[in-house]
Amino acid sequence: MEWYWILIALLGSTLALMFIGFPVGVAFILVNTVAAFIIYGRFGSLDANMEAGIYQLTDNAFANMSIFAIVPIPMFLLMGELFFHTGLANRMFNAVENLMGSTPARLSYVTVAGGTAFATLSGSSMGSTALLGTLMVPEMAKRGYKKSMSIGPILGTGGLAMLIPPSALAVLLGTLAEIDIGRLLIGGIVPGLILATMYAVYIFLRATYDPSVAPIYEVEYIPWSARLCLFLTDVVPMISIIVMVILLIMFGVATPSESAAYGSLGVIILSILYLWLMPLLRGERDQAHKFWLKFSDSLWKSMWGAARVTIIALMILFGSSLFSNVLAASGASVALIEWVTSFDVSGFVMLLIMFGILLLLGMFMDQLAMMLLTVPIFFPIIVGFDFGLSAEQQVIWFAVIMLLAMEISFTTPPFGLLLFVMQGVAPPGTKFSEICLAAIPFMACAMFLVALIIFFPPIVTWLPFLGP
Repeated sequence: MEWYWILIALLGSTLALMFIGFPVGVAFILVNTVAAFIIYGRFGSLDANMEAGIYQLTDNAFANMSIFAIVPIPMFLLMGELFFHTGLANRMFNAVENLMGSTPARLSYVTVAGGTAFATLSGSSMGSTALLGTLMVPEMAKRGYKKSMSIGPILGTGGLAMLIPPSALAVLLGTLAEIDIGRLLIGGIVPGLILATMYAVYIFLRATYDPSVAPIYEVEYIPWSARLCLFLTDVVPMISIIVMVILLIMFGVATPSESAAYGSLGVIILSILYLWLMPLLRGERDQAHKFWLKFSDSLWKSMWGAARVTIIALMILFGSSLFSNVLAASGASVALIEWVTSFDVSGFVMLLIMFGILLLLGMFMDQLAMMLLTVPIFFPIIVGFDFGLSAEQQVIWFAVIMLLAMEISFTTPPFGLLLFVMQGVAPPGTKFSEICLAAIPFMACAMFLVALIIFFPPIVTWLPFLGP
């Protein structure tokens, strides 16, 4: 059988199973297991060779599930779940809102900051969109915010969530692509900060030139001394956990896995400090005594949430490994790479083709499924082109572009999945066209960032390769 028929059969069968409701991981495992039996049974003998081939496939797949590099995934997820369920994230969210006082469009800034923090730690842009759409959009609508300044920032936070560490999806991409996870996480910092600045500048300019999009309303005045106290007690400790994780990785003090564990431990310590020790010192013994019951419930919910997503990630890794090995065993992966590189096109044209494919896929599947389909194919192709970077720099650079592409595709009208999630949680009467229009400026910022990264790769490669 020709290699392209094998590839079409694998991808087509997987998409068909996903379309009728099979989970992504289950669809990949089922299709590639059947394909492995067919390939080894048809092209080898039905006894020893087939048994050895199937054993090798499963052995490689289980080996990829047990590597140390994926430990940050459950730890980062646990860190985010603990932030949310213990109430520390909401505490920081409210503090930032109070600190901004009567700043025009302050709720839009708060939405970007809070949504980025939650989506980054939870690893779920869809979950963040659903949560913030439920909590913030009705509140902003009451205060007269236009859809572009209430819905738009929520949809825009996904791009920041994919870039700014700790990002569970970045860890998963690095694991699938077999690249340095620490450098990938650090490589997203500068692009993430640039994108956050773009969002802030857009919100500022829009609110300045058209104050009606985010009307100013009276708020209770908070003295600067109280603001400083609020900042030091409710913002700095929370931010310090994330900064600590980044610095530990950046300076090589700890691996990404160890840093993620330290981050989770830090959140637990902060929750005990804020919710038990401080009320106890203030004499609120009843509240302090209730803490351990609430904390055990929060810990259980956090562990359950992290475990659920981790199991999905492990199934994704298992299915991806099977997919890669089946492609290799059939000869499809080598033939595909030879076919693609035979075209007389530059590396930048090929990069744009891959970018377009990711935008298209994101209209009807989530990031995990997109990674499964594209990582085993795209990364071997991209290393065959010369972009003026070292091999290690090039894969980190491409991985960051891929993260951005997957997130942009989530908000691409008319079929971006986040658009439909937002429509489901938005206040009654919200038109789908309004949601699409609100997403466009923030999507344009992310597209401009991709262009900057393509033409100025040091935006990504400078920081992770700063050391020796």
